[in-house]
Amino acid sequence: MEPQLLHRVADSVATVTVHHPAKRNAMTAAMWRALPELLDALAADPGVRALVLTGEGATFCAGADISTLRESAEEAQQLAVRAEEALAAFPKPTLAAVRGHCVGGGVQLAAACDLRFAGRSALFGVTPAKLGVVYAASATRRLVALTGPSTAKYLLFSGELIDASRALRTGLVDEVLPEDELDERVSRFTRVLASRSLLTQAAAKEFTDGRTDRDAHWAAQARRSGDTAEGVAAFLERRQPRFGWTAATPG
Repeated sequence: MEPQLLHRVADSVATVTVHHPAKRNAMTAAMWRALPELLDALAADPGVRALVLTGEGATFCAGADISTLRESAEEAQQLAVRAEEALAAFPKPTLAAVRGHCVGGGVQLAAACDLRFAGRSALFGVTPAKLGVVYAASATRRLVALTGPSTAKYLLFSGELIDASRALRTGLVDEVLPEDELDERVSRFTRVLASRSLLTQAAAKEFTDGRTDRDAHWAAQARRSGDTAEGVAAFLERRQPRFGWTAATPG
C-alpha cells in the first residue's frame, strides 16, 4: 500500500491513521498536503464529534520523510506547518494516540492535537538540530506552551529522545497507559467526548488557545443553541442529554 492517510468514522469519532510502515510512518510531501483537506472534510461532517490521530502498527510517526528534504527543506517545512495549523484549528476535540516513536514532525502533529495519550513504550524527540533545520516558529511556540521553555530547549537543542514517563511529567502527554490498554482507553474517552456539548468544547478550545475576540459570539451561540436547557433537563430527568449545537448552527 502506498504511503497515505487512512481514515474511518465510528461512534461519532473519526480516526486518522498515518500509514507508511516501511519508513516508520514518516510523512511524505503528499501526506502533508492531504491532511488539511481531509481535516476540512471531517470538520464539515456533522456525524464527527471528535478526532483521533494515530500511526499504523507500533509507531506513531517518525517525522518527515527525510528524502523529501533533499528537494527543498523550506517547502517541506511549509507543508508541515500548514498541516499542523490545520490540525490545531480543527473545531472539534482532537486526541493523539501515540505508540512507539513520535519524532520530529510526529511531535509537531501530536502537539497540535488537544490531548495526547501514550503507551508506556512511547519515545518522543524533536530532531531538527540533527539536520541543521530551524524548527518552525509555530511548532516551537506550541511545544513551549505544553512543556515550558526548559524542556522545549532540552528537546530542540539536543534532539535526544525522552520516554513516556518523562513526557508525562513535563506536560507533553496527558496520560500514559500499558500498551494493551491504550486503544480501549482512547475509545472510552473519545466516546465521552462525543457525548458532551460540542458548543462547550468549541468555545473552550478557542478560549484556552488564547483567542480573545469571540466572547460575544459564544454568548450568542449559547443563548440560541438550547444546549444549556437540554443539559439541565437531562440532569434533572437523569438521562443522557441530546445536545443539538453543531459548528453549522446559524449565528
